[in-house]
Amino acid sequence: MNALWGGVLDTDDSRDDDTAELRQLVDTLGRRSFDSRLGRRAVPEEFDAPLWRDLEDTGLTRLTSTADLGAGPVESAVLLYGLARHAAAIPIAETDMLAAWLGSQAGIELPHGPLTVAVGQADTAAGRVSGTAPDVPWTPACATVLVAANSRDGLHVGILDLASATIHEGHNLAGEPRDTIAFDVPADDLRVLDPTLATELQRRGAWARCVQIMGALDAAAALSVDHTRNRVQFGRPLSAFQSVQHSLAAMAGDIERARAATTLAISAAADHGFASPQTDYAVTVAKIVTGQVVDTATTIAHQLHGAIGVTAEHPLWLATLRAQSWVHDYGSTARHARRLGRLVLAAGDPWGVLVGEMTS
Repeated sequence: MNALWGGVLDTDDSRDDDTAELRQLVDTLGRRSFDSRLGRRAVPEEFDAPLWRDLEDTGLTRLTSTADLGAGPVESAVLLYGLARHAAAIPIAETDMLAAWLGSQAGIELPHGPLTVAVGQADTAAGRVSGTAPDVPWTPACATVLVAANSRDGLHVGILDLASATIHEGHNLAGEPRDTIAFDVPADDLRVLDPTLATELQRRGAWARCVQIMGALDAAAALSVDHTRNRVQFGRPLSAFQSVQHSLAAMAGDIERARAATTLAISAAADHGFASPQTDYAVTVAKIVTGQVVDTATTIAHQLHGAIGVTAEHPLWLATLRAQSWVHDYGSTARHARRLGRLVLAAGDPWGVLVGEMTS
């Protein structure tokens, strides 16, 4: 199983695994969207309504949260990875992996359309729940926002009335909407869930971002390979220069390191579920490795492109700035590194933790 097929080292065009048709469909829709929006991107990024309609018509917007489809983490990874390669401007992970899943846990029926989750800390007093949710993705595109407010009483979940909330608009480095939402709602409007679900929500978000980062890195690598092959300097292609070959090899090696860690996280989620310690460990490792790789891989990509790679007109920035932005979502690299350190120190068998031998 490899949901992340398509890297610069992938030369096999005869993939006949169970996800081949899904991969082809996602690639077709993503490529069509990318081509139609080329040269018309802006900051902040605008929601891609035509792409969302295409995905909704094919059932992909609720891929894992629709029981009849029988899809799981592997299929979700194929979808997230493929759309990220084409810089899709939609809240696909937020809708399916986060909001739809959390709504089902809370017994809340959610309407069709794009969804997002406002995750934040909250205080409870006088029958009300109030707090602030930072960096909420894609609020302008979502008619329905699910609030997930952590307090000492548990995880408070419910549909947030945006008319009664205070929204400070913003965006990340890539231009994707990231708003800060201050809320103050009646406690009776929210359902209180086990606080462990808050941990799983963060894990799901981190997992999704690792998969999406791989899509962005593979796009950056493919653009770099094409540019160095086609750009002629001193009478020969850039790819003929040894220093350029070394840079491409270093970038490919780093990306493959991140692919291995992310593939482990996908396999763990598929085999054990997102609530398991195996997936917890694997996602922690994947978040650390992708965070370490992004800086070096994107730096090399821009160096190989030269001045043209830093212009808004070139598609490279659509990949590299997304990868740089997603690294910080759902826990930074440093935060996950500290968490892995605590897991190792607390284990009776530290070596078993480091090699992923989880006993429960």
